[in-house]
Amino acid sequence: MTDALLIRDGVLWSDGARLDGDAVLVVDGVIRALGDGDALAARDDAAGADVVDAAGGLVHPSFADAHVHTAMGGLEAIGLDVSAAYGEEACLARVAAYAATHDGGWIVGGGWHMFDYAGGTPTAAALDAVTGDVPAFLVNADHHGAWVNSAALRAAGIDASTPDPEDGRIERDADGHPTGTLHEGAMSLVSVLLPAHTDDELRAGLAAGADALLRAGVTAWQEAIVGDYGGHVDASPTYGDLIETGALTARVSGALWIPRDVTLEGVPALVADLVRRRDRDAARGFDTSTVKIMVDGVAENRTAALAEPYLVDGCDCGADDGDGRGIAYFGRDVLFAVAAAVAAEGFALHFHAIGDRAVTDALDAVAALPEGLRGLRRHHIAHVQVVDPADVPRFAALGVTVNMQALWACHDEQMNDLTIPVLGERRAAWQYPFASFERAGAALAMGSDWPVSTYDPWQAIHVAVTRQYPGSDRDPLLPDEALSLDVALRAYTAGSHRLLGLDGSGVLEEGARADLCVASRDPFAGAPRDIATTRTVATVLGGRIVHREAAEPAPA
Repeated sequence: MTDALLIRDGVLWSDGARLDGDAVLVVDGVIRALGDGDALAARDDAAGADVVDAAGGLVHPSFADAHVHTAMGGLEAIGLDVSAAYGEEACLARVAAYAATHDGGWIVGGGWHMFDYAGGTPTAAALDAVTGDVPAFLVNADHHGAWVNSAALRAAGIDASTPDPEDGRIERDADGHPTGTLHEGAMSLVSVLLPAHTDDELRAGLAAGADALLRAGVTAWQEAIVGDYGGHVDASPTYGDLIETGALTARVSGALWIPRDVTLEGVPALVADLVRRRDRDAARGFDTSTVKIMVDGVAENRTAALAEPYLVDGCDCGADDGDGRGIAYFGRDVLFAVAAAVAAEGFALHFHAIGDRAVTDALDAVAALPEGLRGLRRHHIAHVQVVDPADVPRFAALGVTVNMQALWACHDEQMNDLTIPVLGERRAAWQYPFASFERAGAALAMGSDWPVSTYDPWQAIHVAVTRQYPGSDRDPLLPDEALSLDVALRAYTAGSHRLLGLDGSGVLEEGARADLCVASRDPFAGAPRDIATTRTVATVLGGRIVHREAAEPAPA
């Protein structure tokens, strides 16, 4: 008895090109044939098949998200999520409503937007008005800063005498008193006090996150931080639980977090622990053969590592901001030593790099690897926001994949109000050079970075093609760096599947794993401005339908 699925009346697309035919036949989890729907339906192996009517929508390989925080996103979505509240008043109203029914010791949530606050830094006084004496910790949308109230500052003992940690900054007033915003490593001064999630909460959060991704057509992903970070605990035991019980059937992997405080002397012990954790996770079906190295912060709070100082009021930053070039979390000697040691143990390198100096350092770390190690695994650099043009061709030369988070490559409030002013005209023109990467022959992949941005791939693809936020009438951001729809969709499908080592999926071809999607429409048939209206109406994982949008009722 075979298990068959027939998808009919679709527009078939794979790996950058339209395919002949309008139907896909899947048998026992594998694509058996592509072609004419009537001909496939008449085959013996199609007998009794479940039939999906694509109704003229695009049928394409499923998405793979090469950089996502599924557990974190799920937990935030089922908790105090203020990401849909724009403006300080709306955000505080959401917090007040939550606080009114909350009986725990801490108010914890996230998703506020920096562009809603002067300088991107909300105040403890504003949060005090709706939380009172209950300590509150709210991470921002990009997860590189936190808004805390006065009770939280008191609980952590943070006052004017508290020094900034090496990997972060406490926002202060003119007299040096903390104002309520903590950047980067300064978040941990408070996050270490947060109550731990229960096992049930962790499982519910990860399950909610996985369900959201599957509904969006994402059947494979890499958890971009596996370890204790920013108040969130290591998700690997929860992944193991869900995988072993069959509650999670997606193709998942994780990147083990490299702590920022590692020293040259501590590298051997670090690597030994990473190997131990990788082996433990593999025994439970969770692949953690990648490491995550966060090289720098983000541009909007001036912690991304730049080669030259940030601009403040049109001038180079002064001594009160270090050397004014942001934060590189690792010295080059430590970065190179960690990269070489983990690569020698068979790990892939997954770098976070936002600033041009961080991108250069990450590429240099790969270039310093022995040639045999360099090509052993598929190394990648995520975000790649500000890239020195001299570094663009190095990605292809070194075999480093560009891991794009394309939703950010547009003129939105954060870009216009917080980022471009501190970068200046010359560096602002180096942002998100996607088309330049393509022309230089670099391998392209995509990820969402959810919950920093939406998990819906079609929204990111829209920006990659138009360089405009969905629904926006603002001018495109550096339109010469736009990708074609074929290239962008290929990056989020075949490109990301390949990066994650899933060579048997990411394409529609006979013999490939049947991981595929049906879209609500054919985005190639409409205007680029309509790409974001596309949605996933059916998701197939290993030949099994794991999401199917309910049909709209017929008119009365």
